[in-house]
Amino acid sequence: MIMERKIYFLKVETYVLGPVMTNCYFAINEDTKETLIIDPANSADIIKQNLNKEALKPVAILLTHGHFDHIFAAAEIANDFQIPIYASKEEIELLGTPSLNLSPSIGENISLSPTNLLSDNDVLKLAGMEVNVIYTPGHTSGGVCYLFKESKILFTGDTLFEGTVGRADLPTSNLNALLDSLNRKLMKLPDDITVFPGHGGSTTIGNERNTNPYVTQGGSFK
Repeated sequence: MIMERKIYFLKVETYVLGPVMTNCYFAINEDTKETLIIDPANSADIIKQNLNKEALKPVAILLTHGHFDHIFAAAEIANDFQIPIYASKEEIELLGTPSLNLSPSIGENISLSPTNLLSDNDVLKLAGMEVNVIYTPGHTSGGVCYLFKESKILFTGDTLFEGTVGRADLPTSNLNALLDSLNRKLMKLPDDITVFPGHGGSTTIGNERNTNPYVTQGGSFK
């Protein structure tokens, strides 16, 4: 008996929110309208308005890391829609400590406790989609990226941007770990993977492999 595998269509919507122009993403299963919210950066009202306007069905919040500009609206959205928050188990302290997640810099003291903790190589089955968790420490000690293999889409948070990488001078940051995450993990992915970063425009793994100065070539930086 041949079992047919149902292929969904993943639609990505981007909302640039908050004081440092952070990308909040909706990963939408177009077949069911079930939606994963990646890094609800700010402006919970805008996020909720757009979910309701399109009759989307939020299923979970996925956090790439715990800095304030990626989590500001997470608690409100999770509470309003009664959905879980996923984050790396290595990010618990930063998420729960305002001085580490830098929220005092905007006059807030944000402390967040995720409901589901993630490890490297976890595979999540959410919203009818399969999500691979890639542990990418460096920008923070508990950073992760989310890979949707079937759709060839990767959400990188502040690990990888178009032409550069995230800062490594913040609490729990480590430059060597960041470069290791970039070169040993992300650069092993296929060239045609589309990258949606935490700030700025999208790119591809192939483009970054060929142009990003932090990608090593023969053991040295280009």
